[in-house]
Amino acid sequence: MRYQSIEVRKLTPAIGAEIFGVDLGKPLGNQQFQEVHDALMENLVIFFRDQQMTHEQHKDFGRRFGKLHIHPSSTNENADHPEILVIKADENSKYVAGEEWHSDVSCDAEPPMGSILYMKELPPDGGGNTLFASMYRAWETLSPAVQRLCDGLTAIHDGAQVYGGRFGRKPKEGTSFPRNEHPVVRTHPVTGRKALYVNRNFTTHIVGLKKNESDAILEMLYRHCEVPEFQCRFAWQPNSVAFWDNRSAMHHAMWDYFPNKRLGYRVTVAGDKPFHRA
Repeated sequence: MRYQSIEVRKLTPAIGAEIFGVDLGKPLGNQQFQEVHDALMENLVIFFRDQQMTHEQHKDFGRRFGKLHIHPSSTNENADHPEILVIKADENSKYVAGEEWHSDVSCDAEPPMGSILYMKELPPDGGGNTLFASMYRAWETLSPAVQRLCDGLTAIHDGAQVYGGRFGRKPKEGTSFPRNEHPVVRTHPVTGRKALYVNRNFTTHIVGLKKNESDAILEMLYRHCEVPEFQCRFAWQPNSVAFWDNRSAMHHAMWDYFPNKRLGYRVTVAGDKPFHRA
């Protein structure tokens, strides 16, 4: 794909690219927006270095791609910016967000299209990298027999086991954490490509199968999704930005820096209901 207003440097053939020539603190022109969008579709996750954004500028960039999503377990630390999810860990943390391979908030009826993480503070001696994996490649490299087995199956994604279980949070008054059924293999609404859509964080079981059958198939798919050949790894620097497509990629945040601090801010772009096209 040719780009005129940005420079795109791939990290791996399957996933990931660094983008140069963009100031995310300023409104994107139509051509530059389209090329950033196309780079995301081509590479599944794109990275920007040396950016300076206020919360408002961060949200404005996200809104170019769609309505902003409010996280179901957000603690709303900044009431003026409910769309901003604070991502932090320090010496008091007992867990960090993203320790398991996952697609963000896949338990929602309409899971997010994408997430835009802006990192401000990082551990002094490195660490805190994020790994991303292509779910296109995960699907495409399954044997035809396993593809036929998975094609058309659906699975339950439940937020309670993550937000209530691991994080120990309670749902907002009068509500419950989202729980929804999605295809095991989803069709990307823009590219038309198929991607595996199950993850250790939220997926509890495959609908219509016995527990031992579901557990065995899911574990096989999880391990397959997590092989290094489908991955890229991003080494954060202060003021770096990562923008990933939740419909075609999973990610995993490394927590190898305790008790040091890591702080960032995430804007999430709303998505639509996953579907499977045979």
